[in-house]
Amino acid sequence: MNYVLISSIGAVFMGFFALFIRMKSAKKPTNALKIIMPPLFMSSGALMYVVPQFRLTPMEMIEVVIVGMLFSILLIKTSKFEIRENNIYLKRSKAFIFILVGLLVVRLVLKSILSTSIDFGQLSGMFFLLAYSMIVPWRIAMYLDYKKLFNQLYAVKS
Repeated sequence: MNYVLISSIGAVFMGFFALFIRMKSAKKPTNALKIIMPPLFMSSGALMYVVPQFRLTPMEMIEVVIVGMLFSILLIKTSKFEIRENNIYLKRSKAFIFILVGLLVVRLVLKSILSTSIDFGQLSGMFFLLAYSMIVPWRIAMYLDYKKLFNQLYAVKS
């Protein structure tokens, strides 16, 4: 079994895990820490770049970050908050599920195509940076939306 197949299977499981977490989190009120913590925890993955096999060229980094930021637009558009029962909740979005699955499929297709010409370690570094470049802008946008509602909710209470 090759590394690309194993990592692709892992990506599918992570995608379904993300869907499960998203659907579960919509049932509970959110807070700023729940929005900010995932990218902070994920940032430890950047330690992979200590190993030369995972390092990227500056041009590869620019390309991957741009693609990640473009993909994040879809996540930003489907992540909205609402005030219910004096708490802030993430709104459920049916489109989010399709977008997340679509992004996963695109990622798997890209990985299978690129794995024929790019070393596995370097490809792993690219896809980590791609994921991080999607999550950071998405979470920043979520945090800004959350803060608007938080300020609105706080202003109503005082």
